[in-house]
Amino acid sequence: MLKTIVSLIMAGALALFAAACTTGLEDGKANKPVSKVAQAHLEKLGTDQKAAMLVRIYKQENELEVWKQTRGGRYVRFKTYEICAWSGELGPKVSEGDRQAPEGFYTVTPGLMNPYSEYYLAFNLGFPNKFDKFHGRTGSNIMVHGDCSSAGCFAMTDDQISEIYALARETFKGGNRSFQVEVYPFKMTEANLEEQADSPNIEFWRNLKQGHDRFAANDSRPAQWDVCEGKYVFDADTSCAVGAGTPTGTAIAALNDNPPERPSTL
Repeated sequence: MLKTIVSLIMAGALALFAAACTTGLEDGKANKPVSKVAQAHLEKLGTDQKAAMLVRIYKQENELEVWKQTRGGRYVRFKTYEICAWSGELGPKVSEGDRQAPEGFYTVTPGLMNPYSEYYLAFNLGFPNKFDKFHGRTGSNIMVHGDCSSAGCFAMTDDQISEIYALARETFKGGNRSFQVEVYPFKMTEANLEEQADSPNIEFWRNLKQGHDRFAANDSRPAQWDVCEGKYVFDADTSCAVGAGTPTGTAIAALNDNPPERPSTL
């Protein structure tokens, strides 16, 4: 009898130890593999699931595009997903609580992936970025997530975010340190900009268009961005002299601070 009790205690202790050494997600939704159908489509495009990735979002058209880098270096569009819901109206996010989805260029690192999201799965855009901080914009936990419901984020269906999350996860497993997310108010055509000519955001949107158009000019490669004198600059534009309205020293360090690596529950 004593031997049986001791065995049960040891078995319980081992079970607790095993639970403490796992995340609980080894076989869960966060590790769902990229489907065979998706892998075959990637192969047909000349790329694979571990290749570098780019996400482009167009609010007005309710579209989220996933692009993958080919073996030749250029990017090809893998799929366009219909966004289930996004918050606010056309224009940038300005302050915490304005329930506005942001616009701009964002960098997603592994620490911004959230397998614990209350909205199925999610990744944090990293808002506010360097540009947003320069302009005093505030906010946090701006996500692309599932559950088809948004309060300042970009919401997808659970099936959509499952595939997008898996592609991002595999991108990191392929040795890529980050992927870029570009958020635009609409397709960045001259005609669309002309329709918005009276908007107070028109100069900001024309600045975004510069980065958008670099993609085509760079043979379908995303532009590398920075911030100079309160504007986005692209592909190592050196025309902005340090000091002319550009934060330097500790100010630059503060602007480059990353959001906390610990994921929220969003």
